[in-house]
Amino acid sequence: MKPKTITLLFSIALSFMLYACAGEKKQAEELKEPTASEEVAKPKSPAASAKNTIGNTQVQIDYYSPGVRGRNIYGGLVAYNEVWVTGAHSATSIEFSTDVELNGNKVSKGKYALFTIPDKNEWTLIINTDYNQHLADNYDQAKDVLRLQLVPEKLETIQEHLLYEVNSVDNNTGEISISWAEIKVSFKIATS
Repeated sequence: MKPKTITLLFSIALSFMLYACAGEKKQAEELKEPTASEEVAKPKSPAASAKNTIGNTQVQIDYYSPGVRGRNIYGGLVAYNEVWVTGAHSATSIEFSTDVELNGNKVSKGKYALFTIPDKNEWTLIINTDYNQHLADNYDQAKDVLRLQLVPEKLETIQEHLLYEVNSVDNNTGEISISWAEIKVSFKIATS
């Protein structure tokens, strides 16, 4: 074989090997697990919901669930004696498929905003008609349907992420609770 032919064959073989190695490297990169810095950041206050059927009534609460993340929550991040969205980002909504009673007070079926005013010894729970708003920026007390006074309970363990629960007690009654950090508040729901 002539030296030019050998050089040409060697160049072709080398090009083929480089191309094959590049393909293997690309395939290996596609299959590897992402590192922590490459992973998509998880939201710090993910969307969440709580729902259940009490009697014939469907109850659904949609909210954003912030985490404690080592922060001082009540009297710090969440100010005492101020209206709080009781979640993050936008107003927490609560919806009833039929008329209900909350702690013995009638509320018509529909979708509402749920706000609270936390304090050390007593919380005010607010059911308001304007559920479509950012945080409590446009909160208007004139749109309140109901205000309830609730006594906060101290939790034995920290609830890292804000948690709403809708639990049945019997056929037509239940309890709705809000837990976050070291505090839990609850109220009764009754249907017909």
